[in-house]
Amino acid sequence: MKFTELSLHEQVLKGIKNSGFETCMMVQEASLPISLNGRDLMVQSKTGSGKTAVFVITFLEKYLRNLEEGKKTTCLVIAPTRELAQQIELVAKTLSSGIEGFRTGCFYGGVGYDKQEKLLKKGCDIYVGTPGRLIEFMKEGTIESKKITTFVIDEADRLFDMGFYPDLKRIFNMLPPREERQTMLFSATLEEKVRNMAWEYMNDPETIEFESDSITVEQITQELYHISKAEKFMLLLQLLKRENPKEVLIFTNSRYMTTTLSRRLSANGYSTACLSGDLSQKAREESLAKMKSGKVRILVATDVAARGLQIDDLPLVVNYDVPEDYENYVHRIGRTARAGKSGKAITLADEEFVYGLEAIEKFINMKIPVIWPKDLPEVEDKSLNMNLRANEKPKKASKKPEPKKTNARPATSKPKKTVQAKHLGSMTEAERLEYYKKKYGFEAVKSQETATDTQKEEKPGKKGFLAFIKKLFKKD
Repeated sequence: MKFTELSLHEQVLKGIKNSGFETCMMVQEASLPISLNGRDLMVQSKTGSGKTAVFVITFLEKYLRNLEEGKKTTCLVIAPTRELAQQIELVAKTLSSGIEGFRTGCFYGGVGYDKQEKLLKKGCDIYVGTPGRLIEFMKEGTIESKKITTFVIDEADRLFDMGFYPDLKRIFNMLPPREERQTMLFSATLEEKVRNMAWEYMNDPETIEFESDSITVEQITQELYHISKAEKFMLLLQLLKRENPKEVLIFTNSRYMTTTLSRRLSANGYSTACLSGDLSQKAREESLAKMKSGKVRILVATDVAARGLQIDDLPLVVNYDVPEDYENYVHRIGRTARAGKSGKAITLADEEFVYGLEAIEKFINMKIPVIWPKDLPEVEDKSLNMNLRANEKPKKASKKPEPKKTNARPATSKPKKTVQAKHLGSMTEAERLEYYKKKYGFEAVKSQETATDTQKEEKPGKKGFLAFIKKLFKKD
């Protein structure tokens, strides 16, 4: 079915044309006739199936219809990761390019508030972002939650996996009643928890189910190599030379290995970038931008990028480490063979992570074909004698701020007590008596000694001092 068959506004069709779309994908053809009529929708569809266009086009059409009637229409889209939120924003901006004055804003944590608050002051028609930051703005009223007319949950199963279930319930409770809004939920799998949320907060949603993301994409050629940890990097170099991919996404299980692998590949002449959880948001965006623009050939990533990462026409994914979570295997290799295209996924199983294979093969209900490393091209590993830690940028020593000049006397009572205690402890008995004599004055001691008739004629001496000190300092 072509988009022109859906009786859409000309401005919406212009945005669709600007996006390069002409024929509907399966999920779009099944969902749009329902969602365009205002029905709530719950869709099970794998990553890369075109579901983002479903809810964006649905909202754009509603926006224009209500605009003609003088009504305000606002959409809120929740995504599990910043990367996915940014991709939704990009798709929405392209699809809405035919509508003058239409604004889409992206909101997520890990960055400052200034830019996002300026965007909020201008006003948005589509708010897309991660739960935490959106809740902040909704609570303070900069996003008027009661005026949201369309609510979209993307990658619902992933949101639940990441612990956002309570946040989603909170957002639902901040929105207008379900009868007064349209809600669309998209998920790779419609598990019981997802369906329960739909039953509780959605208005009799229409359910559409396509192939679950838990089933391996048929178009992906999978290969498995059993290799020792010591020989794994050399095998990777040989495979990269043999495959010679235009772009490749390599997954590791740790941030340290992501950095190490990237540096070793760079030493061997490959242009690389990293993507992991310890990077700043700016650094992560730069890595993705370099990959998408073709500035780097290889992106080395942890599972933080396994969901929501979209790189068009990616021919090869390499699992340098077998994922410890069996579901992540599907999410990783699903970065290739998107939109019905073919792709290849290579997994290197060493002695440390090989134990994860059984759960993966049980989950995908198939044995990954084992390939024995033979007839591979010869390569030279130029990173063998490389000092990886030496390449790390030294951290700048943080300068301690100079104390402000003030007339106030610094608080020194605590340090003095500590010094005094140490000082007294090291004194002999005679020295301590002399110290107390100077500290409290001879007259005070003398008055204590003459308090009784028996002491009137007694000269103040060591015994009198001891009696006085014991009375003042019982702990001594």
